[in-house]
Amino acid sequence: MPDIIGIDHLYVTVSDLARSEQFYDPLMAILGFRKSLFQLGGENHIHYYNRHFGYVLRPARSAQAHNPYAPGLHHFCLRVEDKAEVNEVAQRLKQLNIAASEPRLYPDYAPDYYAVFLTDPDGMQLEITNYRQERRQRHDHWQDLEVK
Repeated sequence: MPDIIGIDHLYVTVSDLARSEQFYDPLMAILGFRKSLFQLGGENHIHYYNRHFGYVLRPARSAQAHNPYAPGLHHFCLRVEDKAEVNEVAQRLKQLNIAASEPRLYPDYAPDYYAVFLTDPDGMQLEITNYRQERRQRHDHWQDLEVK
């Protein structure tokens, strides 16, 4: 059986590529992503990438706004190592005047769920969370987990 080892890339459609680039450039720099530009089908694309995966912005072909409660992607969550890194990201967002929630614990999600939330110019919800104990256990003890 194949073992999916990660997300290779994600394409996000944006209404205004230049406006989104202004938002994502500092955000992705904070998160350690690099940037490249390319064309596909005659359309400009912006590729942010790190060692693990790519996050690509592509131009929209309609003016319909993002609705997180319509079928499709609700939000996208990125994981950092721990609460200290969530706090560091939140502080750097604040320094760059990027609107975001205050980082805090969300015990309704999990006892150690700590996150900060923000929204891109098209209303795509983004989240940065810590690497929680349950996720670590799942990763480190996958073969020992009972299949239900």
